[in-house]
Amino acid sequence: MNSSTKQIIEDGIIALLDVDVENSEIIRQCNFGNAQLMPFRNGLELSMKSQKDKLNIIAVISQSEAIAPNGVYLLETLKKNNFPDIPYFLLANKVNENINNVCIQAGLADIFRLPVKKEHLETRVNFLVKNWTIMHEKVQPEKANTYKTPLIKRIFDVVFSGIALICLSPFLLLLILIMKIESRGPIFYYSLRVGTGYRIFKFYKIRSMYVNADQRLKDLQHLNQYAGKATTGTVNTNTLCDECIKNGTSCQRVLYSDKNTWCEKLYFYQKKAQAGAAFFKLKDDPRITKVGRVLRNTSIDELPQLWNVFIGDMSIVGNRPLPLYEAEKLTTDKYALRFRAPAGITGLWQVEKRGKAGDMSEEERLMLDNTYAENHSFVNDLRLILKTIPALFQKENV
Repeated sequence: MNSSTKQIIEDGIIALLDVDVENSEIIRQCNFGNAQLMPFRNGLELSMKSQKDKLNIIAVISQSEAIAPNGVYLLETLKKNNFPDIPYFLLANKVNENINNVCIQAGLADIFRLPVKKEHLETRVNFLVKNWTIMHEKVQPEKANTYKTPLIKRIFDVVFSGIALICLSPFLLLLILIMKIESRGPIFYYSLRVGTGYRIFKFYKIRSMYVNADQRLKDLQHLNQYAGKATTGTVNTNTLCDECIKNGTSCQRVLYSDKNTWCEKLYFYQKKAQAGAAFFKLKDDPRITKVGRVLRNTSIDELPQLWNVFIGDMSIVGNRPLPLYEAEKLTTDKYALRFRAPAGITGLWQVEKRGKAGDMSEEERLMLDNTYAENHSFVNDLRLILKTIPALFQKENV
């Protein structure tokens, strides 16, 4: 690209957020003019140091998936904290149409699929940083076509959750005392969850596990109820699926690679199995405390989510908001529909399948989420609330 078309940044700081050594080296090879590259470990350090030292940050390059703490969630958090309106770039492994839409709606400048190419990154960063103010003055952002909570549903959510929080406060105080006696650690905690339109928010619960539960997660992957019969190793070649064999080994969807051929249907089935299940759930989870098991079986551990409902993160009824590692696997058109419905405390699959989780496949759960997204209404929500009450008392050791 010649000098007449390439615009170089004059000064300022480009923040590198959690960028690994390999990609840092690629970025340092880029010609960003007089701009200085400055690494940061996370968004908190970026925000605090930029305010304390009054840094002139002109762009942020973050190595993160879109649906992750350093992705669109951090961008939205920075905006709420009056961080300067500057271009925000992502370097991610996973990029598709739905992820692009989420990034655009969040105001992301651009997202690059790893491994990043030096020429592409250099060109886009230089151009957008140089023209960011002009582009924002002349171009009005298109309003995102996202789900908006109907007024009657929002009024119901606020009234219901507000009254419930007031009435349950004495019980919660007693529960806090009991939990303090049984195990050390905080009573309440939050995790980042993905709700309507892939929006990330803080999801509150009562702690039902021991404090080291997250560190034990990898050691318990083999007990995941949704894992099914996951395969390992490489995908088998020169093989046919049962349907092909019935048709006389004449496969109509053959994949070719060098000298190997294999059935496309079988190939993608095995690849999906190797990727692992989107959901994670254990039966008789050893990480759960004795009090926590009672809380889970009665869904009392979900009570703090009434606060999420009260402030508008969720509704009483909707699709369950998912952890980041689960949501990032559900960005294809087939599964993205569930994120076009409200996120809720209770919903269709919880009522229909309560106590039967061991018999419920991941596919079945996702289809129930999609069914709710296509058919939800205030009247149907009231029906689900009435069905939730008896469902709470069904025994479920999951």
